[in-house]
Order: sequence, then C-alpha cells, then structure tokens
Amino acid sequence: MSGTLYVVSAPSGAGKTSLVKALVESTSGIRVSVSHTTRAMRPGEEDGINYHFVSTDTFQDMLGNADFLEHAEVFGNYYGTSKSWVNEQLSQGVDVILEIDWQGAAQVRRLMPETVGIFILPPSRSALKERLTGRGQDSEEVIKGRMAQAKEEMSHHVEYDYLIINDEFEVALRHFKALVTSNRLKSIHQLSRQAALLEELLA
Repeated sequence: MSGTLYVVSAPSGAGKTSLVKALVESTSGIRVSVSHTTRAMRPGEEDGINYHFVSTDTFQDMLGNADFLEHAEVFGNYYGTSKSWVNEQLSQGVDVILEIDWQGAAQVRRLMPETVGIFILPPSRSALKERLTGRGQDSEEVIKGRMAQAKEEMSHHVEYDYLIINDEFEVALRHFKALVTSNRLKSIHQLSRQAALLEELLA
C-alpha cells in the first residue's frame, strides 16, 4: 500500500496554511510533513510539532547522507524535508503534504516524479493585497515588495498539476478534498487498498 505525496505552494496571503490545516483536520489518512530547521525555536513553538529543531552540524550530516527531499537556506538558517520520514509514511498508505515554495517543489519532483503538485491562488490581485494589508503589521513599502514576490511565485503555477482558487474558503476546501478523494480512487491505489475484495470478486 502506498500513499500519495502532495506538494502545495502559494504566494503569501493566499490562505495555503489555513486550507491545509482544515483539510488534515477533516480528512483521515493524511499528514503534513514537519520540516527540519537550524533556526532557533520561537515562543509558543514545539519541537516535532512546528519544526524539528536541529543543530547546523546535525543538518549538515543529514544533508551529507542525502536524507532531504528538498532543502533551502533562508536568512542564514537551513530548512529541509526528511526523505526517510516521508517514505515511511507513504509506505504505510498515509498521504503526505509538503507546504513548500516552487523551488522546493521542483527539487521534490526531480526525486519523486509521481508527486502531485497543487498551487493555491487568490481570487484577484486586489484581494491578495487586501489580505496582506489586513494583517496590519507591514508598511506600504513592505506590502509592495510582497506583491512583487507573489507575482514571481504565481508565475510558476504552470509547473503544478492542479490549481485551486481560494475565493470562498469552504468552496476551496471542498475542491481540495475532492482532489484528494479522486486521487485515492485511482486504480493504482485501489489495487492495494481493495486487494481482498478484488480477489474475492475474481475468484
């Protein structure tokens, strides 16, 4: 039995994290991968829940052992997805979601071409700007930079298998669930899940 690996990407403000959280809470047999990082733990975070917090030496050892599906350096800190953990989950029939950017997704697809890519888009540029501004934490200059970065990220949507437009949250979540359900019904997955039934029917 084998689960499916999903890479889910989106520009900041598109609602990716909320959609993934809602999907996992309402769907059995699917988990979000917890990345390894060398950055310091922030107040309220838990090791193994938010991230696996490791030293730079440990991270470099894992990198040397080729134990990352993808990795990146961001502002001097390293982040990576454990290949052994993902493979272990998939071998148990559990679906796994990686919330990563388009560059990380490209790394994963090179190693695991069967990965299913999902890109989440906002309903409009104005809606995206409104969501980013609504946080009330950033200056107009920062928002402008985030919008430019979002445009660059969104240009990579063509590299993904599915696009979900997050206009109405419940509709987007329904589409997300439908995508996962339809993938589970593919013959390649049903052959192992329904092996006993198929053997009885064809006896």
